[in-house]
Amino acid sequence: MKVCTDACLFGSLLPTSSEGGGVKHVLDIGTGTGLLSLMYAQKDPDVIIDAVEIDEAAAQQAKENFDASLWKERLNVYNSSIQQFAETAAHKYDIIISNPPFYEDDLKSSDAKRNLALHSEELKLNKLIAIAEKLLNDGGRLFVLLPYHRTEEFTQLIAGKLFIKEKIFIKQTPKHNYFRSIFRLTKQVANVDQSEIIIMNGKNEYSDLFKGLLKDYYLAL
Repeated sequence: MKVCTDACLFGSLLPTSSEGGGVKHVLDIGTGTGLLSLMYAQKDPDVIIDAVEIDEAAAQQAKENFDASLWKERLNVYNSSIQQFAETAAHKYDIIISNPPFYEDDLKSSDAKRNLALHSEELKLNKLIAIAEKLLNDGGRLFVLLPYHRTEEFTQLIAGKLFIKEKIFIKQTPKHNYFRSIFRLTKQVANVDQSEIIIMNGKNEYSDLFKGLLKDYYLAL
């Protein structure tokens, strides 16, 4: 799967140990080829990341990417469904991150691997929430990137299970509608912070906020 701007933006917003207080163990659910795990490992020299990916070819590519990186000692990839992984997980996590399959019950392509990556055949949102409840430690946080149109659905699914600490809505330009939502969730009741990120300004250039977030990852910024 291609590297997407919104996934890069999501990775840039994840908290470091110094920002988040004692982050050590991180779980990346549905890592694909490892983008978010690599960004997190670059961002924070103290974290150990377990990346889970159900598709064998993607998991192999993630392993190759991890092995070629400067942070391979702190990156682990597991070719497994997250449901199977959760049954034998050795510990709970300070941070869980997921850019889950985007589409439930939408039209699917003839490519089974693409369907796994883009559709929720193997991991529906309610299952993701249940797994996060199980694998997060008491002070842990779940970070999720979703299409904006699923914001209300996701809010209803987490009711009584997890609590929104922050939500960030993303749009391409000032004239566009929101197209992605980022959630930060905890196990404790919290006041909700809400903000927006606009990727491109009115001059068709990356916004200052976007450049500030991605400057450590984009060579052209």
